[in-house]
Amino acid sequence: MERTLIILKPDAVQRRLIGAIVERFEKKGLQIAAMKLMKIPRELAETHYLPHKGKPFYASLVRFMTSEPVVVMVLEGFKAVDVCRKLMGKTFGFDAEPGTIRGDFGISNQFNLVHGSDSADSARREIELFFAPTEVLSYRVADSAWHAAE
Repeated sequence: MERTLIILKPDAVQRRLIGAIVERFEKKGLQIAAMKLMKIPRELAETHYLPHKGKPFYASLVRFMTSEPVVVMVLEGFKAVDVCRKLMGKTFGFDAEPGTIRGDFGISNQFNLVHGSDSADSARREIELFFAPTEVLSYRVADSAWHAAE
């Protein structure tokens, strides 16, 4: 099983969309391995978004991500990174297909509700930034056989 990091950004929390978004991931068959509500410290946001340093949006992204609480999760499942990225939809809400998180809940190109790791390597790096190893749990759920890969 693969793991990925998901962040429900400040706009998702402020709009009270936590439950609606988490429900989408769970209904798809992904399992929550870790989850917490937190306010991201500036240094952590800068480290997390280091690959974007030097881009025009970097400073405003760090400022936005540290402005209000977020929900940070580790999700686990078959091809979790790709599955989550499809569920999230295209980066900009106005481009995202209906039925995706961004397509159904977002229209802004600045506030896109959710971050998801873009690769398994990024997921490992990002999970280590936000969670201690003891905070990420492994357990079986009753319906796991129905979501397992062949």
